[in-house]
Amino acid sequence: MFALPLMILGGALLPIQTTFNSRLRESVGSPFLSSLVSFIGGTLFLLFLSTVVEGHFWFSPEDVSGQPFWIWTGGLLGVIGLTTNIFIFPKLGGVQSVILPITGQILMGLIIDQFGLFHAPQTSLTPFRSIGAALVLTGVFAAVLLGRRAKAPDSGTQQQGATSPGSQLGWQALAIFSGFLMAMQSPINASLGTLIGSGLKAALVSFTVGTLVLLFIALALRLKFRVRVPGGKTANPLWMWVGGPLGAIFVTFNALFVPILGAGSTIMAALTGMVTASLIVDKFGIFEAPRRPVTVLQAAGIAVMLAGVALIRLT
Repeated sequence: MFALPLMILGGALLPIQTTFNSRLRESVGSPFLSSLVSFIGGTLFLLFLSTVVEGHFWFSPEDVSGQPFWIWTGGLLGVIGLTTNIFIFPKLGGVQSVILPITGQILMGLIIDQFGLFHAPQTSLTPFRSIGAALVLTGVFAAVLLGRRAKAPDSGTQQQGATSPGSQLGWQALAIFSGFLMAMQSPINASLGTLIGSGLKAALVSFTVGTLVLLFIALALRLKFRVRVPGGKTANPLWMWVGGPLGAIFVTFNALFVPILGAGSTIMAALTGMVTASLIVDKFGIFEAPRRPVTVLQAAGIAVMLAGVALIRLT
C-alpha cells in the first residue's frame, strides 16, 4: 500500500542529492571526487544502518553461491551511468541530458518487466501500461523541455558547448544507453537483496562496489583531494557532505520495492518524484540552487506523470 508513495519520495531525494553533490564539486574541484565522497558517505551510512537495524552487516556466502556474476554489478552500473551523464552534458546540453536518460530508464523498465529480467517479477506489456508509459514520457517532456522553452522563448540558439545536430546522434544514443544502465541497477540490487534476505545489505554491497570503482578512477587520474571555498562563497556548508545517505536511501528503496511494484512501476514512480522535487528546488532555490520560476505547464506535466504511474500500477 505504501510502496508506491515511498518510491516517489525516494525519487524526490535524488535532486536534493544532486544539489548537495554539485555544491561539493565546487569545493573539491572534480565530479569524480565529489561522487567518491558521496559514495563513501552512503556506504558508511548503510554500514551503520545495517548494524543497527539487523544486528550485523554481513551475510552468508551460501546465500549467493552459484548465482550469476551480474548480481554484484549494481554499483558498477550506477557509477557508469553517473559518469556517462557527466560527459554527455556538455555535448547535448541540459534538456537532452535529462530527457534521454529518463527515456532509456522507462524503456528498459518495461523490457525488464515484460521478460522478467534479472529475476524481476514478470509483468506483460498491456495497452494500458503502454498508455501509462506514454503519459509519463509526455509529463517529463512538458515538465522539463516545454517548461524550459516557456521560460526562455528566445533560447533558440544552440547551447554553448553543445555539438551540432548532425554530430549528436552518437551522444544521444549513449544518453539513452546510460538510462538503460540505471534502470538495470534497480532489479539487480533487488535480486541480490532477495538472495541475502536484506535490501539494506544489497544497497550496502552496491555502494561498496561503486566506492571501489570511483576510488580506482581517482587513483588512475591522480586526482588530489583539496577542499576550498569557491569564489563568491563565504564558507562551505555542512550539508554538502551528506548527499551520500540520500542516495543510499534511494538505492535501498529500489532494492525493497522492485519485488513489490515491478521494475517499470518502481522506475516511473522514482522519476515522478525526481522531476517534482527538481521543480521544487528550482522554485524556492533550496540549498543555494539558482531560483527559477515554475510554470503552469510544468505543474501540468507532473500531474500527467502521476496519472501515468497510477495507470501502470492499477492495470
